[in-house]
Amino acid sequence: MELRQLQYFLAVVEEANFTRAAARLHLAQPGVSAQIRQLERELGQPLLDRSGRTVTTTAVGEAVLPFARAALAAVAGLRQTVDDFAGLVRGQVAIGLVSSRATEEFDVAAVLADFHDDHPQVEISLTEDTSERMLTALHRGELDLAVIGLAHSDPPQGVSLQVVVDTPLVAAMAPDDPLLTPAGRTALPLAALADRSLISLPRGTGLRGVLEHACTQAGFRPRITFEAAAPHLLARLAARGLGVAVLPEVPPEAEAKLGLRTLPITDPALRGRIALAWPTDGPAAPAANTLLARMRKAFPTARPSEA
Repeated sequence: MELRQLQYFLAVVEEANFTRAAARLHLAQPGVSAQIRQLERELGQPLLDRSGRTVTTTAVGEAVLPFARAALAAVAGLRQTVDDFAGLVRGQVAIGLVSSRATEEFDVAAVLADFHDDHPQVEISLTEDTSERMLTALHRGELDLAVIGLAHSDPPQGVSLQVVVDTPLVAAMAPDDPLLTPAGRTALPLAALADRSLISLPRGTGLRGVLEHACTQAGFRPRITFEAAAPHLLARLAARGLGVAVLPEVPPEAEAKLGLRTLPITDPALRGRIALAWPTDGPAAPAANTLLARMRKAFPTARPSEA
């Protein structure tokens, strides 16, 4: 008995036709038929019923089928294990990356370049999108892993997370904004933003989700007048008096350079979190698992920073 005979047998069962099975295997149909006949002679029983318009399994063939599948799966697993130990990771990896601040916080490009140097046979694809769409892509198996912004404190269903950025959200505004009075004010309650024009990341991003959820809980709908994917642009718009931007905390030197003032948002305090995300049962591809392990090591779990 040869493995290729089991492979041919499975192909014919799945296609219910010798000709289609042969085309799928890129072989001549007589050769496929001859190999299955040889397998049947060795086993002493017919495995396929060829009498109808479509090929079906006999009772013996149906009983043999799970063992044939298991044998081929075991061989594939054996080969993959050997490849993994030899460092011969192959295949494809699809990664999603949230826009804006994620690229400032950690060097994804360096990790991908190093991984490619070590595993040149792996094809890597990188997509930049909103967190909401990337979570959908993870569920559909279109992405193996992603760097996303979190809209809620609870992990999305079916997804595991490693939070790599956890920072307070602040209200950013021009130096003459009325919200800065009285002088010496150190924080801003969320309710103070109820009647203000707000500047935010687009819908579907984690930060926008945090803002909208908090405002709903506080009993009002945020009035978003400007939105953009880059926090730096949001800060510049706010500095020119076009509204109050809701942003991750801004370093003092950047605040001074932009001519911007910021106040931590309280009641409730809001946080911007970015996380490495992957399917709970792990990426399907060994190459993706290898890259995930490397990214988890490169970007350790963040400790919440204080405003």
